[in-house]
Amino acid sequence: MRFGATYLGQSWFGRNCAIPIAEGLFSVLFPSDCRICGEPLVNISRLPVCRECLIAMHPIAEGLCSICGERLFSSYALEAEGGARCGVCRRIEPPYVRAVAYGSYESGLRELIHLLKFGGVRPAANVLGRMLAEAIESLEAGLPPEPVAVIPVPLHRRKLRQRGFNQAELIARAALKIKRAEGRLHLSAALERTRETASQIGLTSHQRRENLRGAFAVAQPQVVRGREVLIVDDVYTTGATVSECARVLRRAGAARVWVATVARTLKIADRQVEIRLPDAEADEVPMAKAVGL
Repeated sequence: MRFGATYLGQSWFGRNCAIPIAEGLFSVLFPSDCRICGEPLVNISRLPVCRECLIAMHPIAEGLCSICGERLFSSYALEAEGGARCGVCRRIEPPYVRAVAYGSYESGLRELIHLLKFGGVRPAANVLGRMLAEAIESLEAGLPPEPVAVIPVPLHRRKLRQRGFNQAELIARAALKIKRAEGRLHLSAALERTRETASQIGLTSHQRRENLRGAFAVAQPQVVRGREVLIVDDVYTTGATVSECARVLRRAGAARVWVATVARTLKIADRQVEIRLPDAEADEVPMAKAVGL
């Protein structure tokens, strides 16, 4: 027994000593810096991002629109059945039931998405997949007990050849590995991108909608007809892409459409800013004007 205890103690001690030695040797032989903060990496990992940067990627706090997930501002939020809604969702009903996201599209999370999307660092998909799985959990109460088709936003075949992968699909696969035990979420390629579109960067909401019109088609109508589907993507910016996908899926017979993304752009202030003016100028300038953020 004493020999066994000594052996086990030495084995435990050896393993715990070997880990920092291996990590130190790794940092010497393969020097690298965190691709987000620039600090030297000391841990053995296929993902060139330090632990501190990953820990700093927090989920979005409360105070969001119950439909699209936009940030709400108390002076304009309206509590409705099922939760508060933003001004846009009060005026226009989106083609999806609800859209959720894990985090805000900024800082480290934005850089991590870029590492995958533009840097080709595929191990980032595993971390982003865990975030997407957490976002999907917030939809669980509304999803039916029947199988749900999980549909990544597709890339055009030319863009897919150029990039070599669809980041939305990689993230979705990683998320579904985590959700596998539940068994009702199934990856599907029911949607395809039939037309290559111009970059959405710098376009207004109206221009984004026009740019995407007719860009998607349902390749497998039998998969979506009469069923609820979940659209997944890396980023929700203005909602133009997922909204166009949702419209196409509903026209093909989808019963209801849900949306889950890793990140979402959030307003930093409400667009409606009240400007009080002297009476002499009140007739010349509106009392409230929209400011673009």
